Amino acid sequence: MTRPAILTIDDDPDVLRAVARDLRRRYGKDYRIVRADSGAAGLRVLDELRERREPVALLLSDQRMPEMDGVTFLGHARRRQADSKRVLLTAYADTEAAIDAINRSQVDYYLMKPWDPPEERLYPILDDLLGDWHAGYRPPFTGVRLVGDRWSAQTHTLKDFMARNHVPYRFLDVEADAEAAELAGNGDGHRQPLPLALLGDGRVLEAPSSADLAQALGLRTRAEKRFYDLLIVGGGPAGLATAVYGGSEGLRTVLVEREATGGQAGTSSRIENYLGFPSGLSGADLARRATDQARRFGVELLTPQSADGLRVEGPYKTLTLEDGSEISCHVLMLSMGVSWRHLPGTEPLAGRGVYYGAALSEALGCRGQTVYIVGAGNSAGQAAIYLADFADRVVMLVRGDSLAAKMSQYLVDRIEACEKTEVRLHTQVEAVHGETRLEALTLSTEGETETVDAGYLFVFIGAAPRTDWLRGTVALDGQGFVRTGSDLRPEDLTHWPLERPPSLLETSVPGVFAAGDLRSGSVKRVASAVGEGSVAVHFMHRYLASL
Repeated sequence: MTRPAILTIDDDPDVLRAVARDLRRRYGKDYRIVRADSGAAGLRVLDELRERREPVALLLSDQRMPEMDGVTFLGHARRRQADSKRVLLTAYADTEAAIDAINRSQVDYYLMKPWDPPEERLYPILDDLLGDWHAGYRPPFTGVRLVGDRWSAQTHTLKDFMARNHVPYRFLDVEADAEAAELAGNGDGHRQPLPLALLGDGRVLEAPSSADLAQALGLRTRAEKRFYDLLIVGGGPAGLATAVYGGSEGLRTVLVEREATGGQAGTSSRIENYLGFPSGLSGADLARRATDQARRFGVELLTPQSADGLRVEGPYKTLTLEDGSEISCHVLMLSMGVSWRHLPGTEPLAGRGVYYGAALSEALGCRGQTVYIVGAGNSAGQAAIYLADFADRVVMLVRGDSLAAKMSQYLVDRIEACEKTEVRLHTQVEAVHGETRLEALTLSTEGETETVDAGYLFVFIGAAPRTDWLRGTVALDGQGFVRTGSDLRPEDLTHWPLERPPSLLETSVPGVFAAGDLRSGSVKRVASAVGEGSVAVHFMHRYLASL
């Protein structure tokens, strides 16, 4: 297989040799290091690589070059190699130009000269960018081919599962693709049960569940051990943070996730206010980075797998999983997050034009369409901006007086500036219409109703915690959120066996903690969930020391 290229450009021969030397030392085994001594020469190299269909992973260009500076070169390069990561090498005086280029999306990062030592000032940044590039890179296709009906709820579930778990796949619609129709037939005029999952090794799965597909793909759904120091239920930002800090501090850790790591945050198309990422990052990127980090520290990840019950016997907690197996632990973290609340009457069309979250896996099908979004929080705003790149028109249906009441201002500004987005205030969905797929919506605006044609409705409203299986074991508030720390009432602690009070983030059961959106009184932000998950590990150590 052809190694991807890293192209470095500098008009100073000594600097060019030094950069190429450091790149080759670190990346020469996996990448071809290519040099050019000017912006024009760099563009010629890119044209040649494109003609040969050779991938270019990263461009590293000096800013101060005659005839064509680095920002200009990277702008031209973006039109030739849109997926390549672009890095500007600058002097201190050029930082303003570099930041402006980042804002205009011509540059992913800028580095200051000199970059010595490269182990501290060059390689960590390029490692991160190359990891991002590989996550989105699609080599000649050898992954899963999914054959199905685009309006099938089961097909949607499999598409969303693979997209969120970073499984390479290609969807073939039986109604629009001749190859799909041929693959679905069995030679006697009858179709095989759909959807079909055709794996790279030749296996064919007929109408598989997510668990069936996960097993065939080699994803782990069973724990290696029966007992762990730390067991985490839920792989959203809070759970992943707990896994990273627990694993890094030597705790034998396992994480159980029912769908895909990242939780609701993992479905966000772009998070632009997360500390340390001036260009923003997608929820999928954040989830992938954190998942890789947890695995690096030896954390076991089980997905898709669901918790079904909890039994507490002294200092031991035993979790019963949906498949009937059990895992025991000293310390349990509850971080299952929340689910989107369903609009009444939409259940028959869920996955058939009505989607709860899932904007990423269905975006391509929205080309040329008018898309409706219900919700006024950050997730709804991020989805609107993302879908505007595909749909002809995006209409946000907002029950309240404004977007600003629940949405970050940067998203409000971007929505208002986007020509494709429209915000309808004081508006609700009264009914959905369609037999086999969504065809129309009845909307109510200040008492006036109208019916509009619609093929796609994305819902981002409310928050329902997934805690029914915990009732009677840990204390919940009236809405089902888990009470912790000082929020626990005296009646919640009737059976509390210890002299000390519950720690911060500890539930009504010693050694059982909760963090993230399912915790009563939590701040519904990604950074808050990450903070809670990491802080909880400190109190877990205190608990373990007392055993």
